[in-house]
Parts: sequence; structure tokens; C-alpha cells
Amino acid sequence: MTAPAPTISPELKALLRQVKLGRTLDTLPERLALAKSRQLSHVEFLELVLSDEVTRRDTSSALLRAKAAGLDAEMRFERYDDTAAVSFDREIFDELVSLRFVEQAHNALILGPVGVGKTFLATALGHAAVRRRFTVHFERADQMLKRLKASRLDNSHDAEMRKLLRVDLLLIDDFCLQALDSIDTADVYELIVERHQRAATVVTSNREPIEWLGLMADSLLAQSAIDRLQSSAYELVLEGESYRRRQKPSPGQTTTPSPPKRRRV
Repeated sequence: MTAPAPTISPELKALLRQVKLGRTLDTLPERLALAKSRQLSHVEFLELVLSDEVTRRDTSSALLRAKAAGLDAEMRFERYDDTAAVSFDREIFDELVSLRFVEQAHNALILGPVGVGKTFLATALGHAAVRRRFTVHFERADQMLKRLKASRLDNSHDAEMRKLLRVDLLLIDDFCLQALDSIDTADVYELIVERHQRAATVVTSNREPIEWLGLMADSLLAQSAIDRLQSSAYELVLEGESYRRRQKPSPGQTTTPSPPKRRRV
């Protein structure tokens, strides 16, 4: 015969809410039942309930910080389809996942053709860094440069640049897909030079670094910036079938509508 579920009094509920522990009520009945079945001491039961609350707060905080960092919530390592026919150097990948490169202020270049999962892996690194409480910012290169250019009009350029310089991990997606004018080139130069050996930067691109030089307006600034970026960077090259194509719906498959403005893989 199953024992009746423990009763939680209105008074206890009110007290928990008053001390900002109201969310413990979500799991408290199960924890009370577990404490009874395992004959936990008062201290063990309290540790169990508080551990649940710490985990919940950490998870909630990480989600908020990931959203503020501009990270797609769906692009996390636990959601990566590792059965895709995409090949890359696993040793370098494991090193990046360890996040030692962030701690050591090194960089990473994630390179490869369209659709192989560059954005996904960069974003997943961002989520991992957020969970480790590093400060992170993710932005597509063209949008970032457009925003920086516009900031010159209202004299907020220095403030916007400082935001990008001070984060522990800056993720720049789709770098140099198109030519950069002199203003864009100057901004890229400042970002890379000021972050060099001070903070980690991850760049994804469909183009090889040698191609970037020809797309930047000032060859001297370009050479100086790219040399610094590469000199302390891991290079992860992805090859294989389109990862994005695997997400294409098939007849009879039930899918949920994609949210607007999904980032590219």
C-alpha cells in the first residue's frame, strides 16, 4: 500500500515564498517522500532541498546570461547531432570544449563550407562558457560592424567598442563574407589588437584567412590584425555534408515551427 503524499501546510508555503524559496515547492513533495523512504536526517533533507534550489537558480541564471549574450538557445552541445557526416580534428575540438583557450586568452577559428555546423559549434562553446560564468557576446560580423558604424553618428562608438573588448569570449560569426570598407577594417583592427592576449575571440568563416586580407580595405591594418588573430588561435576546420540539410523536414514528419530570425548553422 502506497503511503499518502506528505502535506505541505499553507503556513510553510507562505514562509518559503517570504524567504524567496517558493520554487522549492515544485519538488518539495517528492523530496519529502524520498526523505521518508530513505530515512534521511534533517540535515540531509535540508541539504537535498537547498541543492535543488541552487541547481535551479544556476540554470535559470545561465539561461538569462545566454540570452543576453545573443546565443541561440537550441545550439548547445547536448543538442548537436554527432551522427552528421561532418569531420574535424577531435583533439582540437576537445581542447576548445575544455575552455582552456578562454582562460588563457587564446583564439579559435572555425572554418569550413556553408552549412557544416560552424555557427552551431561556436554558439555551443558560448553556452559552455556562460555556464562556467565567463562573460560572452555572440554577433554576426556584418551586423556587428554595421552597429559599430552607426554608433559613430551618436558618439557612442567608444562605449560600444568597450562592451566588445571587455567580454571574456567574443564570438564573431560569418566573418568576411563580403568586402570590408575602411571603417569596418579599422574596427576589426581595433577589436583584434586590443583583445590580443587579453581575451578570447572565436571567428567562424566560409573563407580561408588568406582570403580575408584581400577583402579588407587597408592591407596594412588587415595584415596586422589577422596575424595577431592567427598567432594565438586554434584552427578547427569542418568538412562534410551540410549539417543544416539534416534539419530539413520530410513527408509525414511532425515538426514545430521555427522561431523567427534563427541564426544560421
